[in-house]
Amino acid sequence: MKKVFLVEDDKTISKNLMLLLKSEGFAVSHACAQREAVDMLAKSRFDIALVDISLPDGNGFAVCTEIKQTQNIPVIFLTASGDEASVVTGLNMGADDYITKPFRPRELIARIGAALRKADCLPACFDRNGLSVNTVSGTVKKDGKEVFLSALEYRLLLIFINNPKNIITRDRLLDELWDAAGEFVNNNTLTVYIKRLREKIEDDPSRPQIILTVHGTGYRLGGSYVSE
Repeated sequence: MKKVFLVEDDKTISKNLMLLLKSEGFAVSHACAQREAVDMLAKSRFDIALVDISLPDGNGFAVCTEIKQTQNIPVIFLTASGDEASVVTGLNMGADDYITKPFRPRELIARIGAALRKADCLPACFDRNGLSVNTVSGTVKKDGKEVFLSALEYRLLLIFINNPKNIITRDRLLDELWDAAGEFVNNNTLTVYIKRLREKIEDDPSRPQIILTVHGTGYRLGGSYVSE
């Protein structure tokens, strides 16, 4: 049975989430404040954490840091804030995903499942063509210099890192980016994100070596074992 660590100060949300998670076969431990969460992390081991960003005696960012330093398990932020700055901060601190309140229960369960699956197969470090990605700390570097990605740019990059041997269709990318953004992402927007990401991580964006185009299909990670 997978153990979920829930850090949420809203009593109603906590109660409903605990009922939902238990009904899905998870064991759940709950903390309602930063100090309580840190104390519980010292006493128990968990498989995944759901962490609210706003806490009465601190914030979820500090809890995320403690989790990554002590247990290094997946962290999904629960946030009422939809601004990109908060999301990027969380991802850069090592969070694996985020979901904005109010959220759909089935969507949350799906995200938990995805995070747990990725935790079993996601490489901690990725290095290729001068690009270095540490998925634990959420840092991205190009030729030793840190690269700052938006939340969707980072998620887009992780899709390729998570699927090194696969061609990723544009339809799949659209679905995953829409799911992450909580808003509709169309073909033109996807093209813009690919272009921006390449400008930040490629030596020569006009001749990409990391994110390759598979004409008529989508994209793939350069150097992966997929026939042209």
